[in-house]
Amino acid sequence: MSPKRQTKIYTGDRNSDIATLTRDYSPGYTIPLHFHDRDQLVYASLGVMTVRTRDGTWVVPPYRAVWIPASISHTIAMSGAVAMRTLYLKPRTATTLPRECRVVNVSPLLKELILYACALGTLNKTKKWQQHLIAVIIGQLEVVEMVGLQLPHLSDARAARVAGLLIADPSDRRTLAQISKSCGASKRTVERLFHEEAGMTFGKWRQQLRLMQAMRLLAEGAKVTHAALDAGYSTPSAFIAMFRKVLGTTPASYFKLPGRRSSTS
Repeated sequence: MSPKRQTKIYTGDRNSDIATLTRDYSPGYTIPLHFHDRDQLVYASLGVMTVRTRDGTWVVPPYRAVWIPASISHTIAMSGAVAMRTLYLKPRTATTLPRECRVVNVSPLLKELILYACALGTLNKTKKWQQHLIAVIIGQLEVVEMVGLQLPHLSDARAARVAGLLIADPSDRRTLAQISKSCGASKRTVERLFHEEAGMTFGKWRQQLRLMQAMRLLAEGAKVTHAALDAGYSTPSAFIAMFRKVLGTTPASYFKLPGRRSSTS
């Protein structure tokens, strides 16, 4: 991601402690590379977002949000129609939150706080009741649960070639030894590089890739069976088991929860 191609985007009222954005996007739309002068919490009450930075890729399904600190350049791609609701926090408003991107769980309370703030437009501590509201939002963000839906990028050319082949075709079922050989590296070397650069084993990285790809396909309208097989799972049941392990329910239940559309107001 070249710094020459990124755009700085200023966010709303410069004096507000929290500015907001309410916007709906069509399937396949991508917000080009940019960064903000504020920390932001990006929530999609409908659809799936894929956030990419120079350090990694994060897939954000409904009922989750992504935390993006100020000055981090990123793109956001939409899978399916996306109803995006964003909070932009003035610098030093949330000093205890991480300075890296994270996918976070959105509790029912935090969801309502996000939607209410977006309905107001801006929040200012100069107004007593809004000061209390800001404090509750920050409090919810400080105790929020992080979700493992990240795919770290790799800088070593050999590991990057392996990753690139699988990103281009997540359904590729070749073994690591076979893929490594085609990329001019040994299996042991690639395993070491993934552990050192991605902070996880190759198997875990591949598992994350398949899960994230299947989520995007589901958001685009694919059936569970097709999403599972196209993402590289050997059987739909294997995908369902992994989905339940990470998100606590089945894919069908997650993407068809009652009242999902009504939450986009």
